Amino acid sequence: MALTPIDIHNKEFSTRFRGYDIDEVNEFLDQIIKEFELLIRENRRYEELVNDMQARIDYFSSMEDTLNKSIIVAQEAAEEVKTNAAKEASLILKQAEREALAREEEAARKEQLAEREVVQMLKKVELYRTRFRVLVDAQMELLNSTEWDTIVGEPPVQTVLDDTTELPYNDDEVIPNKHHG
Repeated sequence: MALTPIDIHNKEFSTRFRGYDIDEVNEFLDQIIKEFELLIRENRRYEELVNDMQARIDYFSSMEDTLNKSIIVAQEAAEEVKTNAAKEASLILKQAEREALAREEEAARKEQLAEREVVQMLKKVELYRTRFRVLVDAQMELLNSTEWDTIVGEPPVQTVLDDTTELPYNDDEVIPNKHHG
């Protein structure tokens, strides 16, 4: 049965003539309780850490098993291909070699093309990021500009609106002026 801080706290000792000082014993037990609670928390944390590490070990062991099985399957397939290839005539072997070389070249070409596409996409992402950063910086610069402070000295907004007959709704759609057509 494991000892808990509550067990220590609730422990009662019988008193005898010329026994220990009860207050000293209680203070010491309080110190033991605090240390014991700290050790329990630390132990739980270590148990969680051990469980996490064990889960990782299990995961990597599983991966290792899978990779080993894949290697065995690949080796068996390679042996089977070797055996079948050895049984074929030299003409069929030469044709297979030409086809394999063509496929290898095609795969290399496709790999280079894919690599170029990845590089282009990365450049586009970086360009977009740079443009977005420039846009955000420009907007922040505009917001932080002291020109906003000078607007206070300008005529009230209502006066400016009164001077304008009509305002466009947005850049894409302009409301036609009633006086001009």
